[in-house]
Amino acid sequence: MVVLKGIPRILSPQLLSVLARMGHGDEIVLADANFPSAAMAKNGPELVAADGHDIPSLLKAVLQLLPLDTYVPKPAAVMEMVADDKARGLKTPVWDTYQSLINESEGKKLTLEQVERFAFYERSKTAFAIVRTGEGALYGNIILKKGVLSA
Repeated sequence: MVVLKGIPRILSPQLLSVLARMGHGDEIVLADANFPSAAMAKNGPELVAADGHDIPSLLKAVLQLLPLDTYVPKPAAVMEMVADDKARGLKTPVWDTYQSLINESEGKKLTLEQVERFAFYERSKTAFAIVRTGEGALYGNIILKKGVLSA
């Protein structure tokens, strides 16, 4: 926990450091409890523990500090449902929450990119960091691409 003015307490010192070190175009994965975070981070991304925290709370805090990339059409991505889950009508209400938080933060409507499951895993392996959370929602993972701040 960080106790500083204007910094959400949910953001750990390690996560703040990651956000500060990321450059334009770098990606960060907020991973749900089912995501193979350790395996994906084994040979690349920094693994950040945020166990016990849900992704909407973390996302809201992260978006207070992290500019999203305005040079790409979709700076936020979720893992697309597999065919069987689509066929049985599985709902992903957490995506609506993410969409709302992002739109509010950015002051405009952005569309979440949906990335096929195994492509999402491969993309995660090249992220700057993976944040392992306690999020219990199925398909709760989200990738954010860092943008720039204008002078």
